[in-house]
Amino acid sequence: QVHLRESGGGSVQAGGSLRLSCRISGFSGSTYINSCMGWFRQAPGQEREYLAGINRHGSTHYADSAKGRFTIPQESDQNTMYLQMTSLEPEDIAMYYCVLNRYWTIYPPPSSWSDYHWWGQGTQVTVSS
Repeated sequence: QVHLRESGGGSVQAGGSLRLSCRISGFSGSTYINSCMGWFRQAPGQEREYLAGINRHGSTHYADSAKGRFTIPQESDQNTMYLQMTSLEPEDIAMYYCVLNRYWTIYPPPSSWSDYHWWGQGTQVTVSS
């Protein structure tokens, strides 16, 4: 059974940085060679928002809201994915989720939550001004 677990959230001051991790278990990357992963967030009272994605070839894609501040580092591999976040602001307060799609052959990765087959429980990010 596939499980995704996020970690690394917490409280930071505005301008600070956080590195989120997503550990994937029960999923064989060698089997699903066209899978892709991504990060979403959901702020209180708002809809889930796509942030970034990466495919099995290491190609990344970022939503406009994430460009320049959020990065999926290249050390992400088939079992662990990261999200490096810098210059955090109170507007970034949200629950952050990692997601996994088992078969996506086109670029960019999907930006709709409904296109993903698995997701984690989320990790909370809080930014104080």
